[in-house]
Amino acid sequence: MTSSRPYLIRALYQWILDNSVTPYILVDAAIEGIVVPEQFVQDGKVVLNINPSAVNALDLGDEMICFNARFSGQPMEVFIPVRAVLAIYAKENGQGMMFNEEPGDEPPTPTGSDPESPVSTDKPALRVVK
Repeated sequence: MTSSRPYLIRALYQWILDNSVTPYILVDAAIEGIVVPEQFVQDGKVVLNINPSAVNALDLGDEMICFNARFSGQPMEVFIPVRAVLAIYAKENGQGMMFNEEPGDEPPTPTGSDPESPVSTDKPALRVVK
């Protein structure tokens, strides 16, 4: 089965907007492929306002969340792998949902017999890029 996370994010986003409150997402900034404003990352996480008045061209896709926004007056394109979203909630009252890891949340493991590739473990690991 595919991850339920993107479907839940879209549903909760709409529910939060329907209740006239502000949707925020909590994001793991250490996930590969993420593009967020580094100056707002604290303890490896960043909270982002995804209210329609705060972002442009919001795309809540199955694999990636993308939007344009301004941070400290500077325009930026933001890219967030859906698996990096730890929670979506309403700013005003905290109602929403935290996400647990699901099967399929892990990035694809490299195939092949490269001796410098890490052995598959449950812990994050670095690998040599040639």
